[in-house]
Amino acid sequence: MGNEVAGHHDVPDWPKMGPSLLIATCLILAIRTAKWPAHFDEKVSAMDLEREIEYAAHLASRVLSKLISFRPGIFPSKKEPWFQANDEDVPK
Repeated sequence: MGNEVAGHHDVPDWPKMGPSLLIATCLILAIRTAKWPAHFDEKVSAMDLEREIEYAAHLASRVLSKLISFRPGIFPSKKEPWFQANDEDVPK
């Protein structure tokens, strides 16, 4: 015999939040690099840009995690079942 569904939890639907994270990262990156010159030295700036991208992704991820913990209702969620073991499955 299998486990029975005992109820459901509302959990964040992470695949649906991917676009939000991407947009937030791009906005942070755009704001942080807005004053960079249009023409730059490729050798020096490629490293700087890589660091800025990593920092923007890290910052956006932290903000999204904090918002989810404080205001989960503003993000997409899904119902995930939780199971309860049958009496037959529990060892005595």
